[in-house]
Amino acid sequence: MFQIDKTLVSEDLIEKQFLCNLSACKGACCVQGEAGAPVEDKEREILERIYPLVKPLLRIQGQETIEQLGTYTKNGEGEFETPLIEGGECAYVIFDDKNTALCGIEKAYNMGLIDFKKPISCHLYPVRIQEFSEFMAVNYSHWDICNDACALGKSLELPVYKFLKEALIRKFGETWYEELDLVAKQYYLDKS
Repeated sequence: MFQIDKTLVSEDLIEKQFLCNLSACKGACCVQGEAGAPVEDKEREILERIYPLVKPLLRIQGQETIEQLGTYTKNGEGEFETPLIEGGECAYVIFDDKNTALCGIEKAYNMGLIDFKKPISCHLYPVRIQEFSEFMAVNYSHWDICNDACALGKSLELPVYKFLKEALIRKFGETWYEELDLVAKQYYLDKS
């Protein structure tokens, strides 16, 4: 672990390689698991605001789930997350003609309908943020459904932090990312 401002960053962001391989996994991270994607406090209002514009892009099951449970839900630990369709896939999931799970929010963003790409937890995946009173932990979270993404990233020698450049800048800012890049370069020098 190393520290950048008020974050403790796992060396896995530098050591591990990753590049989403949707043709292999079919967007499994949006349809598998036991919980919805974490939603930050400031994102709750955004989800409520954008829902009328996203709704027409969603499947009927997603619309019905959101109408019943809300644009976000609260889990047993008091944390907010995206609602799930009958405990399965995220209510915001849509499928393309190859049956690949995609994000309806991101589709609306790409169409220019909204100015919010998707929850930051989704954008940062496979990195997870854990907030503590004095700092945030920034960790790589390996899940077997992403083995193809790890293999593709390794073949291209693409570290997790470079794959997630846009998302990390969105979360922490350009200066933070530049410092992370300097730390990574020094890490590689020290290792060789």
